[in-house]
Amino acid sequence: MRTKSLKKNKINVITLGCSKNVYDSEVLMGQLKASGKDVAHEAPAHEEGNIIVINTCGFIDNAKEESVNMILNYVDKKEQGIVDKVFVTGCLSERYKPDLQKEIPNVDQYFGTTELPLLLKALGADYRHELLGERLTTTPKNYAYLKIAEGCDRPCSFCAIPLMRGKHVSQPIEKLVKEAEGLAKNGVKELILIAQDLTYYGLDLYKKRNLAELLENLVKVEGIEWIRLHYAFPSGFPMDVLELMEREPKICNYIDIPLQHISDNILKSMRRGTTYEKTTNLLKQFRKAVPGMAIRTTLIVGYPGETEEDFQILKNWVEEMRFERLGCFTYSHEENTHAYLLEDDVPAEVKQQRANEIMEIQSQISWELNQEKIGQVFRCIIDRKEGNYFVGRTEFDSPDVDNEVLIDASVTYLKTGDFAAIKITDATEFDLYGIPANA
Repeated sequence: MRTKSLKKNKINVITLGCSKNVYDSEVLMGQLKASGKDVAHEAPAHEEGNIIVINTCGFIDNAKEESVNMILNYVDKKEQGIVDKVFVTGCLSERYKPDLQKEIPNVDQYFGTTELPLLLKALGADYRHELLGERLTTTPKNYAYLKIAEGCDRPCSFCAIPLMRGKHVSQPIEKLVKEAEGLAKNGVKELILIAQDLTYYGLDLYKKRNLAELLENLVKVEGIEWIRLHYAFPSGFPMDVLELMEREPKICNYIDIPLQHISDNILKSMRRGTTYEKTTNLLKQFRKAVPGMAIRTTLIVGYPGETEEDFQILKNWVEEMRFERLGCFTYSHEENTHAYLLEDDVPAEVKQQRANEIMEIQSQISWELNQEKIGQVFRCIIDRKEGNYFVGRTEFDSPDVDNEVLIDASVTYLKTGDFAAIKITDATEFDLYGIPANA
């Protein structure tokens, strides 16, 4: 027997994967709202609506599995009559559309990453060009992602992103400034710049690496107080950005630069276009140009052909570099990538053991660096209240992936979305505890 849908013609958008997907969902929702549609982001079950759009991730095995499970969950709800329609978009759909159509035919329609107008049409909405940059943000009101480019031209052997997102396309500076101004008017104080590769920004449009000029324009936007850089690439990094970071208080002394590995053998096979020596020198230049900057990186262990010696080189280097932030992934053998031609010869349990060893080293480094912060005062942005704590971040921390600053809400009242001077009183490996500096 068919169950009555909870709310007719309400569209519920579900986002899986990275911040780029969050951004794409926000653009989709902005377009839907402009067409007069009732739209929500990940609404709870009792107010879910009857039309579901799943924005999928297809990056690595775990993400693909999560996306497929989410699709199957909603197809099941459709069969039970709980929802009426299920649409799938995003990277998984871009990469595996024929397979998905065959394996999960009960989805109403699949769309790729560049098919927003077609998806809107299926949802009974028109794509409106005049909405350029306008979107319904899903993050806390004080920060938002700003996608400055789409796609990637790098030839990294392990990465399927170019298959799903295409070639690098930079957004014009004027468009990004206009978007930032719109976000600032809505109360956004922190912009998190994202792209598959920030360092490539501008090469296609301006025939030069133009991230510094973009930043020069964004810092002038009234209301924006922090600008954070995510996903830089180590080769060809535009060094004028460092000089600007050191000089301009609005640009956070923070960079997310996924380095993936450091053994020359592995870097060469990964087609990273860099070496142990070049990468280490680059990081030393970062530290010299911007003393005290926080460097976040991500590493891959268990890549095909990674020997115990390669792994020891990586371990020793992580201990030596003392990154402020670090994440570690096990290698995922992705079809149609260059590395797929290699034998995936590191056993799964060895991959996991190596990842655990790297994170144990990083945990100790994080603990030591955080202990040094006790007694210091940091300007923090307050993201939310959770349980008995207000949760904030320093300029050295990005949302969801880095340290948080916890302030006892039973003792202190803070306004979410505001900045506050917080004195650090205690620290663990990945969290700081503090009180207002004037308390």
